[in-house]
Amino acid sequence: MFRWIGPVTAAALLSLTLAGCQTAGLSDITGALGGGAETRAAADPARAAEIAGERYRANPKSAEAAMRYGQALRKTGQRAQAVAVLEQAALVHPADRRLLGLYGKALVDNGDYQKAFDILGRAHSPADPDWRILSVQGAALDQLGRHDEARRYYASALKIVPEEPSVLSNLGMSYVLTKELTQAEQVLRRAYTRPGAGSQVRQNLALVVGLQGRFAEAESIVKADLPPDEAAANAAYLKQMLDRGQPPRVGEAATESRRQS
Repeated sequence: MFRWIGPVTAAALLSLTLAGCQTAGLSDITGALGGGAETRAAADPARAAEIAGERYRANPKSAEAAMRYGQALRKTGQRAQAVAVLEQAALVHPADRRLLGLYGKALVDNGDYQKAFDILGRAHSPADPDWRILSVQGAALDQLGRHDEARRYYASALKIVPEEPSVLSNLGMSYVLTKELTQAEQVLRRAYTRPGAGSQVRQNLALVVGLQGRFAEAESIVKADLPPDEAAANAAYLKQMLDRGQPPRVGEAATESRRQS
C-alpha cells in the first residue's frame, strides 16, 4: 500500500501541467535543424543543442536561430540559458509572436510565472487566440495560485479545440492543486480516452488515482501497453512520487516519458 504523505505543491506540478503544450511550432528539434548530420544529431539532445548554438552564434540577430537554440536548451534542461537567449531575441524582435510564445514558455519552465503570463499575452490576441498559449497561460496562473482564472483560460482553449487532451490534462492538474481529486480524476479520464493523449496524460491520471489511495489501479494505468522494463520503471517512479507526496517532473519521469517526450 502506498501513501500520499505530503502536500502536492504548485512547483512540483509545473512541468507536469505543461506536458503537450507547444507554443512556438518548434517542438521538434529534428525538423528545426534540418536533414543530414543535423537530423542524426537531433537524436542526441546535447549534440542538437551544440549545433543549434553554433548556428545562433554565427547569426545572433536571427529570430529563427534563437528559437531553435532556445528550444534545444530547454530540451537539455538548461532553463536559465534558454530564457537568456530568448529574452535577447525578444528585445530585437518584439513583435514576433512565435518567438514571444517560446520565450513565455521558457519563463514558465524557469519559474518566472508572472512575467511568463505577461509575455504570453503579447504572443497572441483576443482576435486571433492561440489555444496552446491559452493553455500555458492557464498553467502559469495555476502556479501563481489564481486557479479560477487559470480554469477560464483552459475553458477558452477548449472552445477552440474541444476535448484536446493536453488542455484537459492541465485542467485536471489544476484541480489537483486545489485538492479536488474527484473532479481531477473525471477530467483526466476524459483526457486519457482522447486520441493523441500522450504519456504524460497517462502519468497524470495514474498520479491522481494513486493520491486517492488506489495504487493497484494507478499502477495498472502506468504499466498498460508497455514493455516489461518500461512498465516496471514507470511503476517504481510512481511509487517514489507518491511516497514523497509529489508528482513526477518532465525530464525525471520514467522510461516511457523520456522515450516519448
